[in-house]
Order: sequence, then structure tokens, then C-alpha cells
Amino acid sequence: MNKNIDLIKDLSNAPGVPGFEDDVLAVLRHHGEGLGEWKEDAMRNLYITRPEADDKKPLLMLDAHSDEVGLMVRSIRPNGTLDFVPLGGWVASNLAAHKVLVKNNKGKWLPGLIASKPPHFLSEADKIKAPDISSMVIDMGASSDREIREDYNISIAAPVVPDVSFDYREENDIMTGKAFDCRLGCAAIIETLKELSKDKLNVNLVGAFAAQEEVGLRGATVSAQTVKPDIVICFEGSPADDTVVDSYSIQTALKKGPMLRHFDARMITNPRFQRFALDIARNKDIPHQEGVRTGGATNAGAIHIAGKAIPVIVIGIPSRYIHTHYSMASFIDFENSVKLACEIIRSLDVKIIMGF
Repeated sequence: MNKNIDLIKDLSNAPGVPGFEDDVLAVLRHHGEGLGEWKEDAMRNLYITRPEADDKKPLLMLDAHSDEVGLMVRSIRPNGTLDFVPLGGWVASNLAAHKVLVKNNKGKWLPGLIASKPPHFLSEADKIKAPDISSMVIDMGASSDREIREDYNISIAAPVVPDVSFDYREENDIMTGKAFDCRLGCAAIIETLKELSKDKLNVNLVGAFAAQEEVGLRGATVSAQTVKPDIVICFEGSPADDTVVDSYSIQTALKKGPMLRHFDARMITNPRFQRFALDIARNKDIPHQEGVRTGGATNAGAIHIAGKAIPVIVIGIPSRYIHTHYSMASFIDFENSVKLACEIIRSLDVKIIMGF
């Protein structure tokens, strides 16, 4: 596989908070041109169907979500600063003093800063309090609400994204950027379809880029009902734990391969499909990790109980510090995630799938 850094860069840089994924979908259509037939629904779920589908073959869906954690303008204060609400799972301490982009009514993204009261104006008691999102504002540099509405053309409900640019250090094989959860998964779907484009498979393939995962797996609830797959591989930018837990409990380290999770807050992974995937990883010498997660969830949580019992595995691409402005990941983990998905798909047929 060629190092398609531009694909990941363009997806990472694209703004796409829940409900406003349009720019991300434009990038996917551009990089996935010629790979299949594109369709889109009113929720901004995007689907690509591999050509020459055969109704007699089982249908495999490749899933990833296109949205990212972000913010939304809640109200405009008389002094020109903006109150906001989180879209997705933010921790307040990760927000203050970071740059953001706010989309105005003309579709232009304008720079702002998440501000909180400076220490010079805090009491000693206030200084030791845990930060709270309700005490923060977005400062655009304006001095009145009239200026925000008329000059900046910003209204309530404007989407807000982290102001971050993607970077890749080839000598260390480290990517840094925003929205690796789950733009790495979106890129993995495109690369998997490219890698398999010349293969004769025993399954039909549909790539589904789900909207609004960060606010409750909403897009995947719709995409699973729309596609009605027989089996699913869910790509996810999984939170790396190699800098935050004891060495004996690390399950999602950078440069150790994709993580296949057995359990999380929304799903017990189908053990037969999981074992099949792990056996392929071992037989093909693809680096991989296994995880048991007490919290968090993926689109698989909604998909595996959508209408019928659907075997689903999660191929997690380790990403440090997701749900903050900046994430870090290694391209080799991305590459091995795509390799594993391709080998699994090449090995599947109707008899194997029915055995799950």
C-alpha cells in the first residue's frame, strides 16, 4: 500500500462536527472517485457500493464515522463573546486557551479562541476549582453582540471545530492532527476498497461513513437499517493507552498494530468472528493487539443489534489523546489495519459467515 498521507491529511483537516459533516464527505468523494457508486441520505450518511455486486453473495459493510467532537454556539453575549455547548465527549480541562474555527452564515470559517477568566481576576478559591465549560467563552476579537451578528455574520447554532493542521513526521512515522477519531477509519475504508478493487471476492462490499457518532451512534443506527449487512467490519480511531496506564495493562499502544476489542460499554464482540480475525492476523503475521474496554463505545454497538444479530468486529487504529484538539497516531498502524481488513474480507464466504 502506498503511503496515502494526503488522504489522511485532507480528512483530518476537514471540519465536520456532528450534523455538519458535509466537508468531510466532499473529501471522501474526491479521494474515492471511481471506487463505486455513491449515495447520501438526509442525515449526511454517505455510502459507496463496490461495482458488480452479486445478489447471491453475503453483504459486508465497512463502517467508520465521519464526524468529530466539536462545539456549537449557544448564545452571544453583549460583549461579543460566544457561549457554547459541547458536541461529543469533551473534558473541560482540555478546552481552555485553544484555537477554534467558527462557521459564519456565509460559510466562512473564522478564527477564535476559547477563553476563560485570567488568573489575575480569580480568587484563591476559584484558582483551585476544576474548570467548567459553562465558565468558558469563545472570543472572536469582537466587542459587541452587534459586531458578531453584523460584521462577523455569526449566529447561534454555528458549528465550531478545533483550529488544527495535520502534520506527518516521516522519520518517526508519527501523524499529528485533529479528528483521528474517526477520520483514520474513514481513510481505512477508502484504502481497503482500493486494495481490493481488482480482487474477486465472495462477498459484496459497501462502505458506510456514518454521521453523528459522537452524539450517540445516531448515523450508524440509520446506516445499518439502510444497508442491511450480513457482516460488518467497523474501523475506529481507538484511544491509545500506552502513555496513561501501567505497562502490564497496555492494550492499545502506538506502532503495535490495530486493536481488536472484545468488550466495551455497548457490545460484547461476536467471539467467533473475533477469533476468525485474530487467527488471520496471526497467520498473516500482521501486528495486532487485543482489548477489553470498560468504557467507551463504537458504531458497532448500534450495528450489531440493528434488525437482526449482525456479526461485527472493531479494528481500532491506536490514537493518543482523542477528544482533544490534537491526536497522535502512526501510519504503520493505519497500514496494518487496512491489511488486516483486506485479509479478513478475502477469506470470508457465505458458509464461514453463517457459522458466526
